[in-house]
Amino acid sequence: MSTSALKYRRILLKLSGEALMGREDYGIDPEVLFRLAREIQEVNRAGVQVGVVIGGGNIFRGAGLAAAGMDRVTGDHMGMLATVMNALAMQDALEKIGSYARTMSALKINEVCEDFIRRRAIRHLEKGRIAIFAAGTGNPFFTTDSAAALRAVEVGAELMLKATKVDGVYDKDPKKHADATRYEKLTYEDVITRDLKVMDTAAIALCRDYDIPLRIYDMSRSGDLMRIVQGEPIGTLVHNRG
Repeated sequence: MSTSALKYRRILLKLSGEALMGREDYGIDPEVLFRLAREIQEVNRAGVQVGVVIGGGNIFRGAGLAAAGMDRVTGDHMGMLATVMNALAMQDALEKIGSYARTMSALKINEVCEDFIRRRAIRHLEKGRIAIFAAGTGNPFFTTDSAAALRAVEVGAELMLKATKVDGVYDKDPKKHADATRYEKLTYEDVITRDLKVMDTAAIALCRDYDIPLRIYDMSRSGDLMRIVQGEPIGTLVHNRG
């Protein structure tokens, strides 16, 4: 594919940990893992530089553990380690299908993966490697949504993508309400003032302040990631007005 067919040359893809579960109740469904890896590989081989942030909710969720009585900081650190496990699984899947990938952690785990260093991350992207950013921001009380927005800003992504189980943002839950309406476009101010729960407010504010467009799409629809980087209006676009 000619790179002239691409609208975006560097993207940041946010995947939830739950996305990796597939039909499982816990952990990672290999079928889903490899399907996602192949979609990422396809856009990468087309000439798109790809950074990936994966949550850890399929293994541990710090906020949930804290709600059950665990110290919040301890729970969040456990959640960060869960994201490292998911990142290593994605790295392995990508390498098994012939792509080059690097896991970079916000926590120092040198025996397992690289530390996140901004200039090194950009260099990996420039060399065509898929950079997988693990351990969130490295700080408790921040979600992996915030980590994804932060990494998108740091590496200069032209688009941030959030892969979900629905095909965009709705005015109400489409699984509960048949008359739910999907938004094609929203501004960041719309998301904040209407409390649409697209991502946490810190993540939305970062994207707004650094003018990084955010597109929410259905990860289960094969080929949509490629169509998005080619400029097709799939899902819901959140951006600054004008």
